[in-house]
Parts: sequence; structure tokens; C-alpha cells
Amino acid sequence: MGTGTAGSEMFTGRAWRVARFGAPEKAIELQELTWPEPSPGQVLIRVRTAGAGYPDAMMTAGEFPLLGDPPFGLGEEAAGEVVAVPAGSRFTVGDQVMGITEFLNGWGGYADYAYLREVSTVRIPAGMTDEQAGGFPIGFRTAYAALVERAPVEAGQTLLILGAAGSSGATAIQLGKALGATVIAVAGSAEKLEFCVRYGADHGVNYRTQDLTARMAEITNGRGVDVIYDPVGGETAATAMRSLVRNGRIAVVGLASGAPVALDPMQLMLRNQTVVGVLSMPQEDPQAEAAIWQRLADLAERGAITTPVGTVYGFDEIPRMVANQTAPGAGKSVVRVAAA
Repeated sequence: MGTGTAGSEMFTGRAWRVARFGAPEKAIELQELTWPEPSPGQVLIRVRTAGAGYPDAMMTAGEFPLLGDPPFGLGEEAAGEVVAVPAGSRFTVGDQVMGITEFLNGWGGYADYAYLREVSTVRIPAGMTDEQAGGFPIGFRTAYAALVERAPVEAGQTLLILGAAGSSGATAIQLGKALGATVIAVAGSAEKLEFCVRYGADHGVNYRTQDLTARMAEITNGRGVDVIYDPVGGETAATAMRSLVRNGRIAVVGLASGAPVALDPMQLMLRNQTVVGVLSMPQEDPQAEAAIWQRLADLAERGAITTPVGTVYGFDEIPRMVANQTAPGAGKSVVRVAAA
């Protein structure tokens, strides 16, 4: 474990880092690292849990467009106890927080300590477990960016979610319901659809065994869907586009299939449809961004949304965990770094 203590200038501990691009078991190494005092705009935490996802596999393989060459740390989000803050921070040592790490600057969350972006950090709501906290930030901030900021879904509208049993999709199910939408979940097995229903989906469609277009027509009485939340891309997303209403919106959140959704510009024009890309970046106004995080935390405290925790991995399992992210089970993968 780390040897740093609150108030010291340096914090030393373990960190999983990508040393070279390649297969996870060869590319990722456990290293000793030292964390200096946080700079303005950061908070330093002692990590208890960290959320995992498909981007970990992309980063390890050298396929993540926002990162340069190794070495760099893995882990986009983490939760734990604040151990150091810069002058003027709105957080204090001892606060229990969750947030997005400085992974874009090489400092990840699969470590004894992690820097969080202060603007993307919030205190952990009452009643939230460590596993829920570690896996909360990326999924729900992305869903918020898609369904509130970029392709707004309104109460009474119909929201179609692809890859709905994944960590991104399952957060969108819950936020969509909290916003008052009727939610249709698309997944590839009966077990995954049962998972989606547990998290609030009104309808489920198995794209492997059912005709997606026919089921959309049946569920919506021929009207179609207002918004598509797409972390998948590929043929499934292209098929879903056939059910998008005039003036409908599709939020492109990811490419889990490995291919982008094929779009027909003529159909987009004739049906006045909107395609938006979604990247969960902070608002320029720090107060506005803090308000978004507090809104999400308040929804969690009220029980309206909760992290769909799936497999929980030990800290020594990071290479295997990353390898599994190319075909994960239902829910959000979480890493337990340290005991509470």
C-alpha cells in the first residue's frame, strides 16, 4: 500500500501502467510510483475502488485517440478519500469523493493514489457503496452528456438504447427513466435483457433472435423512437436508424462493435434527423459542471439511479480485467483497490 499521509509532500504506492502497446498481460505492468502534491484543479485521493470499461482495452492496444505513447496509467474513474488538495480547493482532506481521473495526462485510477479532476469530482452520496462509487462517474456523466446536453430526451418520448446491458447502456436506461422517457433496451441475450429490466427498461429486444425493426414498430405502434443512444455502432445501429422518427436524434457514444454506424445523408436530410457525437468533457463554467455532478449525486441519493455493478475484480487482476473488457458480462466492471 501507499506510504503517503495527509499533509506530506509526496505519496508513494503501486500503480498499474501501460508500459508498451499490446496484449494486456504483456503491456500492463505494476510499478512503484510517487505522486507529488496536487496542482490547482486537482485533488489527490487514496483509492478504494475504480471503474473499468472498454476504453481500457483500447488504451492498452494503442487504439484510444486521446492518448499518446506509453508509459501511462490506466483507469478513467475512481473513488476514495481525499489526502491532499491545492490551496483554494472546494474539497478538504478526509472528504469521501468519486470522480474522473487525470488519465489523459498519464495518471490513472488503478493505483493506490489517483489525481481526480476537481471539476469532475463530487462527494459520495449517503448510502452508496464503494463499488457503486468507483463505477459511477464516467457512465452517468456520459449518459447526461448524451441525453441532456447533446441529444435531449424529453418526458413522454421514446428512448432506444443499444448495448443496453453494458456499463454505458445500463446507466442510460436509468437516466432516461429519471427524465421521464419510455425506454427500450436492446441486448444480445435473455439474461442481459432481464438485467436491463431490473434497471428500469420498459421493453427489451434481443437483436440476435428478434427482428429489431418489426419489434420497434410493434412496441411504438408504428411511430418509431425519438432518441437512439448508441455505444455500439455497426449493423445494429444502422438497423435501429430505420426506426428513428422524423426530427429524431441519435447520440453516438461509442464503437463497441469496432465499426461506426453507417449513415445515409439523404435520409438524414429528408427526415430532418440529427446525429451528434458525445464525449463527456466538462462544461467551460466550473460552477455549471459542479451543478451537473451534484444533480447526478442527488439522483443517486434518492435512489433514482445506481451504478449497475457487474464483476468486481481484485487489484492483482488488472491485466485479466482489461482483457475481459472486449467482451464483458452485464453491468459495470469495478476494481477493488483497497479495503474501506
